[in-house]
Amino acid sequence: MHIHYISEENSILNHFLTQLRDVTIQKDSMRFRKNIERIGEIMAYEMSKTLEYKNISVQTPLGVKHTTTIAEPVVLCSILRAGLALHQGFMNFFDDAENGFVSAYRHHYNNDEKFEILVEYQAAPSFEGKNLILIDPMLATGQSLVAVLNQLHLEQKPKEIHIAVVIAAPEGIQFLEDNLPENCHLWVAALDEKLNEKKYIVPGLGDAGDLAYGSKL
Repeated sequence: MHIHYISEENSILNHFLTQLRDVTIQKDSMRFRKNIERIGEIMAYEMSKTLEYKNISVQTPLGVKHTTTIAEPVVLCSILRAGLALHQGFMNFFDDAENGFVSAYRHHYNNDEKFEILVEYQAAPSFEGKNLILIDPMLATGQSLVAVLNQLHLEQKPKEIHIAVVIAAPEGIQFLEDNLPENCHLWVAALDEKLNEKKYIVPGLGDAGDLAYGSKL
């Protein structure tokens, strides 16, 4: 798996990441969503540099311009609900992309710390021969992303698979490396220290879905 760490060099990205983590700023859910969206835009731009392009010609009012455009269509697919704000950032840049949505959550079947990933909803277009971008803000254990990719029936062969996460734990990255094809690309805005005993990212930022959209039952 090819891993891209895009916060290694200082940029405005790190400013937005800092605000996401700050417990005083997190109280403003609209600002939290907007910062996630901005990070999605930055990640989309960086990712666009690695896609395959083709030569085209366009007619302007004064002549013909020879230029390039993305060779294969893009499909954006988010894990509900936390992925929605990040999805919007990607959609702002890949504005003609098709869009898919999948639900995945931790089910604690014995009401203890053990859990399984349940994937219960899927609405996604075909991604045969396309650039599939799977979007989820937090990469903790990595089990949700692997479960979702399995659910998407990868007998359809995308041109490329890109996974975009805002914050990742080393354990989750290792799980993806052990369970996904080598030709996948993982894009990480920030790499954190570890998972705690409850499998949450430390220092992390808390529950991205709750911070963006309110507490759940």
